[in-house]
Amino acid sequence: MPKLFFVGDRFINWLLFISLCIIWGSSFILMKTGLNILSPYQVASIRMISAGLVLLPFAIKAFKHIPANKRLLVILSGLLGSFFPAYLFCIAETKIDSALAGIMNALTPLFVIITGISFFQMRIKMRQLMGILIGFVGLCLLILAGNTVSLQYFGYAMLVLIATLFYGINVNLVSKFMQGIGSLEIAAMAFVFLIVPCLQILYFTGYFALPLSNTAYLTSTLASAVLGIGGTAIASVLFYMLVKRAGALFSSMVTYGIPFVAIAWGIWGGEQVNAMQVGCLCIILGGVYMVNKK
Repeated sequence: MPKLFFVGDRFINWLLFISLCIIWGSSFILMKTGLNILSPYQVASIRMISAGLVLLPFAIKAFKHIPANKRLLVILSGLLGSFFPAYLFCIAETKIDSALAGIMNALTPLFVIITGISFFQMRIKMRQLMGILIGFVGLCLLILAGNTVSLQYFGYAMLVLIATLFYGINVNLVSKFMQGIGSLEIAAMAFVFLIVPCLQILYFTGYFALPLSNTAYLTSTLASAVLGIGGTAIASVLFYMLVKRAGALFSSMVTYGIPFVAIAWGIWGGEQVNAMQVGCLCIILGGVYMVNKK
């Protein structure tokens, strides 16, 4: 009986793991679908609003449980970990492929270490330094491996890099200053706070004046909403469950699966992914492995 329970428990952990890889790996093609007819600001705003509405039932409880002196930090976490990256990724995907965005997202663990050293007094080992260097070599080769190399292409790719930098700062911020606060509570309060500014962005970008009953607009809006509900709200809850069940180390390995799902969706959507780009992904993930290896 104990053995059967162990097998079942491990099966659930892997089920959560694979689900997160698929959900987060699919986020990049959903962004691309939303951008078929909507602006990047509209897609990102719908994403944030959808996530906020799903997490709204948890927000009141979260507000009560989060200490008053931590609430501004939670809002800052929402801005760095979700709000700004959502817009940066959408703007970037107006010029770069969703598969490339998914590959570059794998740099997040490297920026966790870099920002930890730079701003949070984190100590670094030689192996981690080598991992960071390997990861950036992979990044440089990845940009050169693109079908079109130009200053504009480079500039839009850098937006994804800035988004992963914000992710890195946010992880350290949560880790250092929000111990004892549940991830679900942080996400609920942060996303609900973002509903109002995102509604304002939709209004000023003319979203509500669009022919939203039109099939094209409806499809893009639906893709953006699914991105927020699944890729942000539900995924946050699943990741929280996985961390609680299997620990941070196993959960962090999701980083390795996301790019391959993004590449598969990109190829299915007609994007060109060459062998050199896949090789660069392997170099980046090798660096990530060295940084996270215990």
